[in-house]
Amino acid sequence: MGTVVSLRRQGASFPGSHQGLVAELGEGGDLAVAGGARPPHDEPYSRPLLAECDEGHLGHVHLSDELGLYPAAGTPRLARQIPGTRYSPAMGQPAPRPGGAVAEPSAPGGPALRVSALTKRFGDRAAFEDVSFEVARGEVFGFLGPNGAGKTTTVRTLGTLIAPTSGSAEVVGIPLSPQNGEAIRRRISVMPENPGLYLRLTVRENLELFASLYGLRRPGARIAGALEAVRLADRSEDRCGRLSKGLRQRVGLARALLNDPEVMFLDEPTSGLDPVAAREVHELINGWRQRGVTVFLTTHRLEEAERLCDRVAILNTRLRSVGSPKDLRARLFGGSLVVETASPLLDARAVFGSVAAVREWSEGDHGAYVLSVADPRQAAPDVARAVVAAGADLVSLAESQHSLEDVYLQLIDQDGSVPR
Repeated sequence: MGTVVSLRRQGASFPGSHQGLVAELGEGGDLAVAGGARPPHDEPYSRPLLAECDEGHLGHVHLSDELGLYPAAGTPRLARQIPGTRYSPAMGQPAPRPGGAVAEPSAPGGPALRVSALTKRFGDRAAFEDVSFEVARGEVFGFLGPNGAGKTTTVRTLGTLIAPTSGSAEVVGIPLSPQNGEAIRRRISVMPENPGLYLRLTVRENLELFASLYGLRRPGARIAGALEAVRLADRSEDRCGRLSKGLRQRVGLARALLNDPEVMFLDEPTSGLDPVAAREVHELINGWRQRGVTVFLTTHRLEEAERLCDRVAILNTRLRSVGSPKDLRARLFGGSLVVETASPLLDARAVFGSVAAVREWSEGDHGAYVLSVADPRQAAPDVARAVVAAGADLVSLAESQHSLEDVYLQLIDQDGSVPR
C-alpha cells in the first residue's frame, strides 16, 4: 500500500465536493486518484495542485480532464507524478536522496562542459560513440548533425535524463553520475524543441508551476525577470493555448531562465519560427552570452549556427570535427582567391605560375579563376600585379568564402552514410 495523500489547490483547500478527494502514491511514483466526486462545472480542470503526503513531503501533480483524473467514485485512475518534485516544506529544498553526498562544482575557471569518450548504446545500436569535447563558460556552442546522429540523445545524457553506457563527463564542474543528477539539474536548464507547456494555464501559471518544481520559494521576482527577459511581461495572463508558436517558444525560454542556469541546452529553439520570431530568439541568445551563460545549441539551421556560435561540433554518431566556423573552413578547404578578368587570360598557366604563393589553380567560366593559396591576404597583391603585368583587365579579386554548410556537407559526405 502506497502513501495516502490528500489533494488541495496551492494556497487553499478544495471547496465543497473536493474536500474528500484523496489519492495514493504508489511504489512506482504513480498517483492514483482513489475517490471523490467530479469538480463543479465552473472549476477549471487544468490547474497545478499540491499532493500533500503524510510523511511530510510535497509533490506537484497536474490534473486535467483529458486524462480522466476526476473519475466517478470508486473508479481509480493513474496519473504520473512529475519527477523531481519531492520537497522538504521546512526548507523549500529537495529532500536528501540515498546514495551519499552530492559533489560540489569545481572552481569557476574550469569549462562548463567536459566530455571524454562518452558513449550511449541502445542494445547493439550506438546513439553516439566515443564523443569528446569541452565547452568554455559563456560560450555559445553549436551541436550539428543529420537526423539520427545522436544530438538529442547527447543532450539528454548531459542533462542527466539518461545514463551513458561508457565514458565520462563533467557538467558545470560536477561529475556526471546518478548521485549527482539533482545537483547538476539545479545548475542547468533544458529546453526541448517542443517546450511542453500546459496550454490551459496562463503564461504566469505555467512559470509558477515550474518554479515550484525547482523548489523556488517566493518566485515572483524571478518570474517577472524571466518574462521581462523574453519580452512577455504584457502577455503573462494569456493562456498558452492562445499564443503563436513563436510566443510559446519564448515562454519556454522564460521557463529555462527560472533557475538562473549556468548552462542552457536549447534543442532547435527556432524550429518552425518565421524570420522575425527567429531573430528575436537570436537576440536573446546573444544577450545570455553577454551575461556569461553557456548555451549548448542544437540546430539544423546552419546559417543560424554560423551567426550565433563561437564554436561548433559536427556529429554523425561519432564526432567529426570541432572548432570555430572560420577554423573549420580553413582546415577543410584551405585558402583560396577568386580572380575575375574582363576576358580570359591568353596564358593563365604562365601568369599564375609566376606567383610563388599560388599552389594550384582552376579556370571557371567567363574569365574567372580559383587559386589555391596558403594565405589569401598575403597572396592577393602578387596575384593582382601578375594579372595586370600580363595586360589583362582585372575586374575583381576576392577571397573565396566557403560557408558552414559547405563544411557540414563535406564532412557528412565523407562518412558515406547518414543515420536514418
